[in-house]
Amino acid sequence: MSLVADVHADHGATFTERGGREVVADYGRPDSAARAVRNVVGVIEMGYGIVVVEGDDRVEFVDNAVTNRVPSTDGEGCYALLLDPQGAIETELFVYNAGERLLLFTPPDRAEPLVDDWQGKVFIDDVDIRDASADFGVFGVHGPTSTEKIASVLNGAGSPEPGLTFVRGRMNDVGVTVIASDGPTGEEGYEVVCAAEDAERVFDTLLTRGLNAAPFGYTTWDILTAEAGTPLFESELGGRLPNVAGVRSAVDFEKGCFVGQEVVSKVENRGRPSKRLTGLRPETLPESGAAVFDGDASVGEVTRAVDSPTVGGPIALAYLDFDADATDLAVRVDGDEVAAERVELPFVEGSARSGRLPTYPEATEQT
Repeated sequence: MSLVADVHADHGATFTERGGREVVADYGRPDSAARAVRNVVGVIEMGYGIVVVEGDDRVEFVDNAVTNRVPSTDGEGCYALLLDPQGAIETELFVYNAGERLLLFTPPDRAEPLVDDWQGKVFIDDVDIRDASADFGVFGVHGPTSTEKIASVLNGAGSPEPGLTFVRGRMNDVGVTVIASDGPTGEEGYEVVCAAEDAERVFDTLLTRGLNAAPFGYTTWDILTAEAGTPLFESELGGRLPNVAGVRSAVDFEKGCFVGQEVVSKVENRGRPSKRLTGLRPETLPESGAAVFDGDASVGEVTRAVDSPTVGGPIALAYLDFDADATDLAVRVDGDEVAAERVELPFVEGSARSGRLPTYPEATEQT
């Protein structure tokens, strides 16, 4: 449930559910909010699940499970994945070393299953794992002036850099942690973490103090991340091999000892996966799961499509056969095939590039 639902409602918000959690859908004009983020700065309440891992063996325990190396230094973080034995993505995580504990940000419906699974694997390790999703508020601040926005309200620290590092400070006399994002919207960005009881004050500070910011919801988030070419767990990542999704920033291919490593390594050593995530510009907006054809041959399917106010029409992310020539692409919409153009990701070049922009071995360009 949103920690500041009444405040959202005062701004005209409508709500939806993602992963069992209530989040803001939009404030009436998601396309206008997208333009505000692209031109200035916007604020969104993030619907994360949050897992806290404590104990002397916390870094080693988590490092042994995830696809990336867990940082051992306070103030640093990483983007990582949990895979099943067949190498498919079970969840994505942002892992932050907060001194005597690790904070793991997950999709909202993945925190509880993760805690249950890991608690069953603790034997002699000095590790304590708990679901702390209700303890924290997290607000994303994104846009080309987001650094100025943070600087205008953060006391006791400067804006953190590089991506996935963080600092501690105060906003309006409230203790906060500010994390530099990896650019999921294609713009400079940060995430502000606070205690749940301080969420309303922090949200008000981000909207109205210092440099003003526009509130936006998950409909706009979907637009911005699609324009930036950022794969999302719900639509592009869940159940896929990381090699296919192209999220190489989440995988240390030299690191051993994580579930699914053997499959991931085999695909990596083969040079190219069977499919890759691609940008499309269809003439008409397709639904998720719509088939993509190259002439008469089926070559993939759409994962997510949005009307982009920045591009000025429908855009889509799709998994296509890696070797598809893509000379005569079409997407099935309401039983008919409509023309689609394959384009290089990202669709929109903003003030930053997404750290999760798909990349592939032997590819001469990111598409």
